[in-house]
Amino acid sequence: MPAYSFEALQPDGKTRKGVLDADTARAARAQLRAQGLAPLDVQVISAGDAQRALGGASRRRAFDSAQLAVWTRQLAGLVAAGLPLERALSALADEAEDEAQRHCIAALRSEVNAGAPLARAMSQHPRDFSGIYTAVIAAGEQGGHLEQVLERLADDLEERQALKAKLLGAALYPAIVTLVAIVIVIFLVSYVVPQVAAVFAGAKRALPWLTVAMLGISDFVRAWGWWLLAALALGAASLRLALRNAALRQSFDAAWLRLPLLGRLSRGYNAARFASTLAMLAAAGVPILRALQAATETLGNQAMRADAEDALVMVREGAPLASALAQKKRFPGLLAMFARLGEQTGALPAMLQRAAGQLGADVQRRAMQAATVLEPLLIVVMGAVVMLIVLAVMLPIIQLNQWVK
Repeated sequence: MPAYSFEALQPDGKTRKGVLDADTARAARAQLRAQGLAPLDVQVISAGDAQRALGGASRRRAFDSAQLAVWTRQLAGLVAAGLPLERALSALADEAEDEAQRHCIAALRSEVNAGAPLARAMSQHPRDFSGIYTAVIAAGEQGGHLEQVLERLADDLEERQALKAKLLGAALYPAIVTLVAIVIVIFLVSYVVPQVAAVFAGAKRALPWLTVAMLGISDFVRAWGWWLLAALALGAASLRLALRNAALRQSFDAAWLRLPLLGRLSRGYNAARFASTLAMLAAAGVPILRALQAATETLGNQAMRADAEDALVMVREGAPLASALAQKKRFPGLLAMFARLGEQTGALPAMLQRAAGQLGADVQRRAMQAATVLEPLLIVVMGAVVMLIVLAVMLPIIQLNQWVK
């Protein structure tokens, strides 16, 4: 039974949009009239229609990371309650407030109702459902425990979202303080200092050395500030283009991992994501080689991805996963240790998930410690810079008072 999107007029004069199932468009209109609605527009929904709806003027995804986690949790709850998959999708489509989401879910409902597996239906929407997501869904469908897999997927998505939110929260305040400090300093140097110094331009006495230095900085900013900003923007754009080269990007990411603080945070974050994905896929019954390949694709750092690909080759040749990871020093030793325990006890998914949890907690702890130290340090630095500018302005005034006396 195909799905139809409709727009109808309610008795109170308001417009209502939604999705319903019917054999034909005429039957869909009859259902609307039976509900006391006046149908204005009824259109059948297919996968192609959903793709056009998602790729139209808005050019955006139907689900962001947070919305996908919530939707996965809702679908898992409905399936676990014993509701057939097509009815669960239909209910979620009715409850969707966003039109793009409604079209996407309705398209999934149509494909599933036509006999396609859910994973295959989701694979037609790669912008919303990644290859890892669909692989886990396919493993759940093949194993007959889709509700457990959906719950695990929702847990994984929520944990990743929580980790990103905490890292963003740790970096947000220092970033705001830095931006405000830069704006204040530029304003003081480019406007306030020259205005005050102009008062003493006619004086024949020498200005204090701090004021002279600030005037030199002010002249430079006023004369070359926009050029400097353009050069920085051009340099950033050039670096971004250069990093499209695979070899250069790998070298850059390898150098990034060697940074004292940021490198350790990046390594821990990537390793936690890698271990979590591998644990989820292995628990869903995905073969280890396929799971390792999918987990490798989640690594944003190209140097670590190259190491993971080498480890994949070693596992394919018969080496244990723990031994392969232990030989790659960019991965934390904790991951190889838990992988070895998992292989020895036969509980590899559980051990990998525990490793992911510990790595993620370590990243959060280090990020919060860095933010705790960086916040007062930035305030002190900002205060010192502003104090120097104020002194540069006040010293000539003090000097003028001495001249008058």
